[in-house]
Amino acid sequence: MKNIMNGMPETALSWVEVSRTALRHNIRLFRDLIGPRREFMAVVKANAYGHGIGEVAQVAIENGVDWLGVNSLEEGLALRRLGVAAPILVLGYVPLEGLEDAIAGGLRFIVYNPETVDKAAAVAKRAKKEARLHIKLETGTHRQGITEKQLLPFVRRIRKHPGLVLEGLTSHFANIEDTTNFEYSRRQLDAYKAAVARLRAEGIIFPYKHMSCTAAAMLFPETYFNLVRVGIGLYGLWPSKETFLSCKLRKRRPLALKPALAWKTRIAQVKVIPKGAFVGYGGTYRTTRRTLLAVIPVGYYDGYGRSLSNSSHVLIGGRRAAVVGRVAMDFLMADVTDIPGVGLEDEAVLIGKSGKEQITAGTLAALAGTIAYEIVARINPEIPRIVV
Repeated sequence: MKNIMNGMPETALSWVEVSRTALRHNIRLFRDLIGPRREFMAVVKANAYGHGIGEVAQVAIENGVDWLGVNSLEEGLALRRLGVAAPILVLGYVPLEGLEDAIAGGLRFIVYNPETVDKAAAVAKRAKKEARLHIKLETGTHRQGITEKQLLPFVRRIRKHPGLVLEGLTSHFANIEDTTNFEYSRRQLDAYKAAVARLRAEGIIFPYKHMSCTAAAMLFPETYFNLVRVGIGLYGLWPSKETFLSCKLRKRRPLALKPALAWKTRIAQVKVIPKGAFVGYGGTYRTTRRTLLAVIPVGYYDGYGRSLSNSSHVLIGGRRAAVVGRVAMDFLMADVTDIPGVGLEDEAVLIGKSGKEQITAGTLAALAGTIAYEIVARINPEIPRIVV
């Protein structure tokens, strides 16, 4: 029954396969949606939502993406070391002591603290290099950002320094995915537009304005401005069921996204245990029959959540096998009694397809009481990512 992929290291216990075809397909869907006149940012933060930042970045650039969005300085510098020359915007916080590396690496970064502006100005002057900044405007998420009242003085503070380039004005929606009522999102959009208008009246025009996310790109063309950020949709995953429903309600054709990720492993042991035997820690599962058990070397350290204990399935030989007992740090167990021919090191699919069966990140998210973002983003970055 073995179906271990050719070219995989023989010692790999689990691996993630990333479909180049699916990524290309999803990129083209969003490119067609936003049009050729706007620039496209692929958000590859959090190890490309668990898909592998280097692997995804390469495919994205090869397929016409203009920008890459990362969360941290470390992610941006890692892409530079891989030879990525495209514009990279650090969406998260850059520590003051990291500004020198950010500017040396030609990274754009978000600003909202005067301390960051002053330190960046000093670094840029000393290095004789430009620092390209994107101001984060607070419109209602209440995370990073400055208020509209703080905006004009903040802009003037930046413009005092010749080494600082005001490249972008950005914001972020707080509640555009988990609802079909977009009143709050519209208030945020109106606040952003009002700030842009006030700055324009002062003669201040930003080269790039961007506020959209995947859900906004799917639902509201008025959020596009001239740079569109796409995250979860790039990977073939819907932001939420509400987003899909909203497309239907708004008479917009839902995009035919293709999930790009499959997570696979191999069976470490096949064993027979008697009726009435307890499986795993805590004795949370007890067999009701003589059971053939597959021991699978993946656990919550790898990102397969403990909340999936006694509730999820894995796919083996095109059949579903119930996960029984608690998911441990490094192992889980599956009941393969009804699957013929299961053997040592056979392939087990945690996310993806096997035969006619499929387990999606969304399915696991529903069982775990979370969202698909978390399911894929938590896959341990040390697990090999293979573009197939």
